[in-house]
Amino acid sequence: MDIDSIIQTATVYAIPVLFAISLHEAAHGYVARYFGDSTAADLGRLSLNPARHIHPFGTILLPLLLAVIGLPPLGYAKPVPVDYERLRNPKKQMAFVAAAGPGANFAMGFGWTVLWVVLMLGLGQDRADFFVKMAEAGVLVNAAMCVFNLIPLPPLDGGRIVTGILPMPYAYHYAKIERYGVVVFIALIVMLQFGLLTGPLMEGILFVQQMFKVMVSPLVAILR
Repeated sequence: MDIDSIIQTATVYAIPVLFAISLHEAAHGYVARYFGDSTAADLGRLSLNPARHIHPFGTILLPLLLAVIGLPPLGYAKPVPVDYERLRNPKKQMAFVAAAGPGANFAMGFGWTVLWVVLMLGLGQDRADFFVKMAEAGVLVNAAMCVFNLIPLPPLDGGRIVTGILPMPYAYHYAKIERYGVVVFIALIVMLQFGLLTGPLMEGILFVQQMFKVMVSPLVAILR
């Protein structure tokens, strides 16, 4: 891929990636505060401003690299601090805090789908339009983050959801996987690179995108 293509890809994906990753983290903080933990708010991290959550590698370089080599543009932000001990019911509510991130991505993916429909059917834009491409990127990025983060391995949100559901003795041991979080994340990216995880991940992404299409179908019917 030449430099012009890389710049074009970066331009199209920049805003969707920044908001997908940043609002994912902010959602954790908002739900944690709802359940009694104000740690993120106390540290000034309870913000929808992407600048508060950007991680130079995880938010910018990694998603761009993955997009350039044809993989889902996954990434991560600076984690919003959550003190689970301050939750009113830590074991149960940690699952809700964890689910908030993928939930935010699902909501954003649906929002980008609505924008795509409005641009294409309401305003008559074509697929080559910059904002249409950005909307498509937003759908893909958020669907990918939603599915990837639901993989049931700590420190991913899916792993924390499983920890919150399991009976206490099993949850205690399962949560120990989180200490190897960096290794788990790198291993998953390597598996993607070699195609070991690509099939199931892409099937999940396509399923989520199909859900967006079903949800937006009333708007499609109106605009047609």
